[in-house]
Amino acid sequence: MRNSLPEIMTIGEAAQYLRISLSSLYKLAQDGKIPCQKVGKHWRFRKEAVDRWLEDIPLKNQIRTSSNSK
Repeated sequence: MRNSLPEIMTIGEAAQYLRISLSSLYKLAQDGKIPCQKVGKHWRFRKEAVDRWLEDIPLKNQIRTSSNSK
């Protein structure tokens, strides 16, 4: 499914891609926390930018290395 998405996604497509609710994605977009553009009154998301954004999100529960756990 992820490969069939267009390069530029609507908010519905982006929410489905990220597996989050529309309201959560609207909030992220309005707060400037996710890369997107407003075209008229519609939000648009570049798949490539969303993928980069996902990679940059710090993991809350990172696995400790053996040197850190001592």
